[in-house]
Amino acid sequence: MEKLYGLIGWPVSHSMSPAIHNHAFSELNISGHYHAFPVSPQGLEKAVAGLRALGISGFNVTIPHKVAILPYLDELDLSAELAGAVNTVKNSGGRLIGYNTDGQGYLQSLKEKAGELQGKNILLIGAGGAARAIFYTLSHAGCRSIDVCNRTIEKAAELIQLNPAGTFGRPLAIQEAEDILSKYDVIIQTTSIGMKPHAGKSPIRLYNAKKTCIVSDIIYNPITTELLKQAEEKGLKTVNGVGMFVNQAALSFEIWTDRIPDKKGMERIVLDNLGGTTC
Repeated sequence: MEKLYGLIGWPVSHSMSPAIHNHAFSELNISGHYHAFPVSPQGLEKAVAGLRALGISGFNVTIPHKVAILPYLDELDLSAELAGAVNTVKNSGGRLIGYNTDGQGYLQSLKEKAGELQGKNILLIGAGGAARAIFYTLSHAGCRSIDVCNRTIEKAAELIQLNPAGTFGRPLAIQEAEDILSKYDVIIQTTSIGMKPHAGKSPIRLYNAKKTCIVSDIIYNPITTELLKQAEEKGLKTVNGVGMFVNQAALSFEIWTDRIPDKKGMERIVLDNLGGTTC
């Protein structure tokens, strides 16, 4: 019997998740199908109940539900509990268990391009579910500091207070961050600004960024966001969101199936469909 997997978010029409997961099912001869379900914030509780009733085997969670879904799950894996956010859910005997593969998936992709983060000063843009997972993971990576910049500075302050490793960090408004941008070795963009319907927009201006700064955007569609275009125009090294997307997806797939998918194959599908490279 074919097992059902999926993605919930708002929006999800841009997502490459069905393509890469269904490719992995086919390559590994697993009887499974992955479908994207558009779920509005108002419909989240009913959607989770519906997926539970369908007997879905597992699903991914994307913007804007990564934190909001927590009350509707039966259990949290340590990865989700520590991050305070969920991007992967597994149905284990009728119990919905939340996991988080965002942080580990992102750190793998960043290290591939930027090397070790020991002693680096980091600016994290955004304070949502993905930012929480990345913040938690980076706090254990030996960074010198992790400042959090957000449109709502109160949310940035909340994230800083969750700091489990005691890494120094400050909550900043957008303008404050722009004024001291030369401090940062790595700038990490975690919001939805830069993807539809906000394509062509950037959450921050890079006029004060130093020449050695690495600019990373977790958005993968489009591959080159407005922020990354700004960075490239300044001659800065950039890291797009394809690596994180593939890494977190592969980790989710393994949680559901106990099988390891071909990440290179997943990456190739994304690049063939969207164009561009992983750099």
